[in-house]
Amino acid sequence: MQVTETLNDGLKRGYAIKLPAEELDAKVNEKLTEAQPEVEMKGFRKGKVPLALLKKQFGQRILGESMQEAIDGAMNQHFEETGDRPAMQPEVKMTNEDWKEGDDVHVEMSYEKLPDVPEIDLSEISVEKPVAKASDEDVEEALNNLAETAQDFEEREEGAASEDGDQVVIDFVGKVDGEAFEGGAAEDYPLVLGSNSFIPGFEEQLVGVKKGDEKAVTVNFPEEYGAEHLAGKEAVFDVTVKEVKKPVAAQVNDELAKKFGAEDLEALKGQIRERLEAEYQGAARQVVKRRLLDALDEKVTFDLPPSLVDAEAKQIAHQLYHEENPDDQGHDHGEIEPTEEHRKLAERRVRLGLLLAEIGNQHEVQVTDSEMTQAIMNQARQYPGQERQFFDFVRQNQQMQQQLRAPIFEDKVVDVILETAQVSESEVGKEDLQKLLDELDEV
Repeated sequence: MQVTETLNDGLKRGYAIKLPAEELDAKVNEKLTEAQPEVEMKGFRKGKVPLALLKKQFGQRILGESMQEAIDGAMNQHFEETGDRPAMQPEVKMTNEDWKEGDDVHVEMSYEKLPDVPEIDLSEISVEKPVAKASDEDVEEALNNLAETAQDFEEREEGAASEDGDQVVIDFVGKVDGEAFEGGAAEDYPLVLGSNSFIPGFEEQLVGVKKGDEKAVTVNFPEEYGAEHLAGKEAVFDVTVKEVKKPVAAQVNDELAKKFGAEDLEALKGQIRERLEAEYQGAARQVVKRRLLDALDEKVTFDLPPSLVDAEAKQIAHQLYHEENPDDQGHDHGEIEPTEEHRKLAERRVRLGLLLAEIGNQHEVQVTDSEMTQAIMNQARQYPGQERQFFDFVRQNQQMQQQLRAPIFEDKVVDVILETAQVSESEVGKEDLQKLLDELDEV
C-alpha cells in the first residue's frame, strides 16, 4: 500500500492512498483460507470446499470487508507514525469511481489535525478569588423571607373589602346550563386571591368582596380543560363569602424553625448561614473560574482547526437564536449565519477547550463512572416519571455522554490548575459578589 501526501497547509492534511489489486486479492484469499475449515456446502464435506468455489460464493462480500479493513489499517498506521490527531472524522472517498475487480483502489483522505498545544507553567498564573461570608444581616434577611413564605392569614376588620393576595373563605356551587355539576361545589374553601388555583377569571371577580357578600361569578372553562363535558363551557358559580383574611408573615420564633425542620430558632439560623455560604462559595467559584480562563486565554496562542471553530460558531449562533426567540421551539428556521462576534467566542472556546484537554491529559484527569452516573441522575430529574428511559437513552448515546462528561472534566482540570496557580483571596460583601456575577453574564 502506498500513502502519498497531497496537502500540507497549516493544520490541513491530505493523502492519496493506493491499495494494489494484488494486495487486496491476497487479503481476500487469506480471509477465505481462514474460514475454509469451518465452511459447509452441499456436495462437500466440512472444510473441503475448494477455495475457488468459496471465492465465487463469498468473494464479493469478503472483498468489500477487506477493502475497508485495508483502508482503516492504512489510516491507523498513518496516525501512529505521524502522531496526528484529527480534529474531526477524516473525510475518505474513492477516486476511481469506475473501479472493477482486479483494479488498484485509489482513495483520498483529508482532515484537519489537532494543533500542538504549547506547555505553560501553571505556577506563573495568578488569579484573585472573591470570598464572601454570610453576615448576621444576610441571615436575618433570609430568615424574614422564610417567614413570608410561611405566611399566615388573619381576619380583616369588619366590613373590609378583599384585596389581591388576601384569603377568602367561601362556599360555592357551580352550574352549567343551570345544572350543578360534579366537583363544582365546596364549603369553607380557603382561596388565596391571585394564586391562580381556580379557573381563569374566577379569583379576579372576588377582589373587593366583603364578609357576608353573595356573588355570582361567571367564567368560561378553557377549551383544553381536562373534563371534556365542561371544556369551553360557560359556568356560573354562586359564591358566599364567609371570611376575608389578610396575609401576615409568620412570627420569627422557635415555632417557625420547627416548621422548617430545625430544633429551634438558633439551629435554623445556623442552617441558613451554611446554605448562604455554600451559595456564596458557588458564586465565587464561577468568578474565579472565569478569571482563570481569561488568564489562560491571554497566555497562549496557536492555530485552531477551522472545522472546529465553524462548528462551535454555528452552535453558538443557534443557541443564542433560541434564547432570543423562545417562542420558536422548532428547528425549521433555516441556516443561522454566525456573526464575527460568534466566531471570536467560538475561537476562544475551542482554544481553551484544547488547552484544558491537554492539561487534563498531562495530569491524567479522569471522569469516574460514579461521577457520570451522578450527572445522568441529576439530568434525569428534569424528566419526572421518565428517569429510567432517559438513563437508558444516555447509556446508548455516545454524544450525550460526551455532553455530560465535558463539564465535569473541565471543572476537574480547573481544580488541578488552581492547586498550582497563585490564588489570592479578597473579602467581598454579598452585593459585590452579585455584581461580579452579573458582570460575567455581560461579557
